[in-house]
Amino acid sequence: MSQHDRYISPFSTRYSSDEMQYIFSDDNKFRTWRRLWVALARAEMKQGLTNITPEMVEELEAHVDDINYDVAIAREKLVRHDVMSHVYAYGQQCPKAAGIIHLGATSCYVGDNTDIIVMRQGLELIRKKLIGVLAKLARFAEEYKDMPCCPAAWRRSSTRRSPAAARC
Repeated sequence: MSQHDRYISPFSTRYSSDEMQYIFSDDNKFRTWRRLWVALARAEMKQGLTNITPEMVEELEAHVDDINYDVAIAREKLVRHDVMSHVYAYGQQCPKAAGIIHLGATSCYVGDNTDIIVMRQGLELIRKKLIGVLAKLARFAEEYKDMPCCPAAWRRSSTRRSPAAARC
């Protein structure tokens, strides 16, 4: 397929920073799913589920960032379910923990929580950049606070102007 047969938004191709593009990327989404599955396993173990061991949790943690996309893509063609295809792919990398990945959860657990986490990451980036813009604006205002400023309308006005306006 060519790049012209898919919808591409100018918000992601033209107006978005590399940082923001990564926040909303599939890679960040699927890594977040894996972090959520680790947190779920850890919480279930803490609550006393004896079939979850520290060794299993460690195995999950070891593969949070090395996503086997080829396995997930192949599995999704069979099951037509993105979450279950990634559960399967993660289980291939973590055979000891395969049976506890996503245990007791629904697809909304990873989907909805990931949406919230990603939106927060995006807002944190916007906040950081906005603070930078405000700091630059404050420096600019401080540097030029004593410079007189005349509205453009005063310069174009054909009516009689005051002496102050005439100097602009």
